[in-house]
Amino acid sequence: MNRASLFWIAAAIVLALLPPVASALAQPFYIDLVRRVMILAIAATSLNLILGYGGMVSFGHAAYLGIGAYAVGILAFYGVTNGWAQWAVAIGASALVAAAIGAISLRTSGLYFIMITLAFTQMLYYLGLSLDAFGGDDGMRLKARSRFPALDLADPVQSYYVALVLMLLAVFLVHRIVNSRFGMALRAAKSNDARTRALGISPYPYRLVAFVIAGALCGLAGALYANHANYIAPSYMSWIQSGDLMFMVILGGMASRAGPVLGAFALLLVEEVLKGWTEHWQAILGPLLVLSVIFFRRGLAGIFYKPDA
Repeated sequence: MNRASLFWIAAAIVLALLPPVASALAQPFYIDLVRRVMILAIAATSLNLILGYGGMVSFGHAAYLGIGAYAVGILAFYGVTNGWAQWAVAIGASALVAAAIGAISLRTSGLYFIMITLAFTQMLYYLGLSLDAFGGDDGMRLKARSRFPALDLADPVQSYYVALVLMLLAVFLVHRIVNSRFGMALRAAKSNDARTRALGISPYPYRLVAFVIAGALCGLAGALYANHANYIAPSYMSWIQSGDLMFMVILGGMASRAGPVLGAFALLLVEEVLKGWTEHWQAILGPLLVLSVIFFRRGLAGIFYKPDA
């Protein structure tokens, strides 16, 4: 058994044991905190598919987090609380928007690609601000959490394990994708676009499909996030949230299975520690993040094992 497998087994055991330990210590806060981290780790994992493996620096990935959350919130607002329906709409709507944005954005590259994905995200962000019926700038409370048979997402422990299982499935899904023939073509296009074309492979459709898959997976994270926070706001789609997701991937290690998960845990847990210590926590976090990028060239995943697909 290699080090990567041992890491994932150990991580799964620790995360599975956290709720009973936190309950025994009368510290339910940690259940909510880690659940939030795992949900954002799903979003970061979806971004890693196009950023780490596809070389697409999307500065608008948080758009799909917001779309997934609003899909759940708007359906609940109109009385549709069936979880299967809500989450299907969240994933489908995110995939459709990703297809539309990707079809245009992927015809550009480099700085132009970064800017056009940022522009689309800001358009959706301001659309959220204009939706007065759904709270506008203030956002809105979720009318009712998604309802599934024999599952209560209002229960912190049950929703924690749902987030844990879906996070592990998201990591496994991305791992399988990038090690398939499709993934090999996607990585080849990242490595050398011209040579990939010379082999008779057009990178555009591969990148577009990866873009859509990443958007759909991030939409699922948005549906989870709405149920976690019991609240939906336009800030979910802001460029700041997109930047946070991108930094999770970079900090943890791009093009590695554990990278987005480690990056999400490191960034959000350090934030919580610093917030409890000083109100000027951002002045400390900034230099820490810069130092981590300088000294951990392979990301945090490189500390535990050699990052691979």
